[in-house]
Amino acid sequence: MWSVLRPIGVVGAVVLAVLAADRLVLLTSRRLAGRLPDSQPLRLLRDCRLPTLLTLGSLLLLAAEPGIGLTARARGPMRHTLLLVVLAVGAWLATRLVTLLIDGSMAHYARERRDPAQLRRVRTQTVMLRRLAGAAIAVLGLAAALMTFPQVRAVGASLLASAGIAGLLVGVAAQSTLANIFAGIQLAFGDMVRLGDEVVVAGDWGTVEEITLTYVVITTWDQRRIVMPVSYFVGKPFENWSRRDPAITGTALLHLDHRTPMARLRTEFDRLLKETPWWDGAGSALQLVDTTPTTIVVRALMTARSASDAFELRCWVREGLIAFLCEHAPESLPHIGVSHRTEAD
Repeated sequence: MWSVLRPIGVVGAVVLAVLAADRLVLLTSRRLAGRLPDSQPLRLLRDCRLPTLLTLGSLLLLAAEPGIGLTARARGPMRHTLLLVVLAVGAWLATRLVTLLIDGSMAHYARERRDPAQLRRVRTQTVMLRRLAGAAIAVLGLAAALMTFPQVRAVGASLLASAGIAGLLVGVAAQSTLANIFAGIQLAFGDMVRLGDEVVVAGDWGTVEEITLTYVVITTWDQRRIVMPVSYFVGKPFENWSRRDPAITGTALLHLDHRTPMARLRTEFDRLLKETPWWDGAGSALQLVDTTPTTIVVRALMTARSASDAFELRCWVREGLIAFLCEHAPESLPHIGVSHRTEAD
């Protein structure tokens, strides 16, 4: 009877101790909530509550295991299982803590700075740090769990004896994967491309939606998702329209007749810009940039806050100028010369 009650009593005592610790932490956090309503420690307490309780409970069970009174045959597997649980929940808690600390630093930086380019750069590096930290903790936790098995320790010792050959084989087999991982780190911390940047890659314009250790996701204007390896951005040229400043100058070309009234067209161009919210007011120009035997080439330049606004602005201005010419100066539209031939010719 006592052999059955001892394990139940030990487990019950551990559960009560964990609940008491949880209650104490909750009471402390409620008292601090009035003084520090938006503090990072409160967020850590709230978001790390479950992994912390599981880690504390598994540690207490591991420490109290000798008092359960198990047989020598059952004690080894039980202690090994508890050790694996401690490593698993400990890795979960460490990942959650690192993630929350990195995100908290990012939030603090966002409150201090107002530069959109700098915020995108820090956000990209924050995402990359979070992924690297999570991957590192997972690898270390798995390695620690595997090393608890005697068979794996024996294999690890033999591998250490031939570490040069093993490292060479692993490097050759995972060459492309490792290249993408190192390229992802270089991409994030080299400040070549960031989340939210407007880029042109392989002839497609889009916005950087996600950056991982091995690939980059780009959202195009027609809602397609282009997934490209990170190594592409390190080894090949690409256009980044918003690396330093998201503002951009849009261009619209019009092929018109030589009789086009340029003064009236400039007046209409200025009026259209003042009516649209896509123009940022920084600069504009309407210039005659080229001539051919049949037409002239008029270029409309206008600035916008972002590449998407510039695209909308170009379409709006082009449509408005053509409509104006059709209504007020139809002779300005391009003409195609036609000649009649008779039978005598």
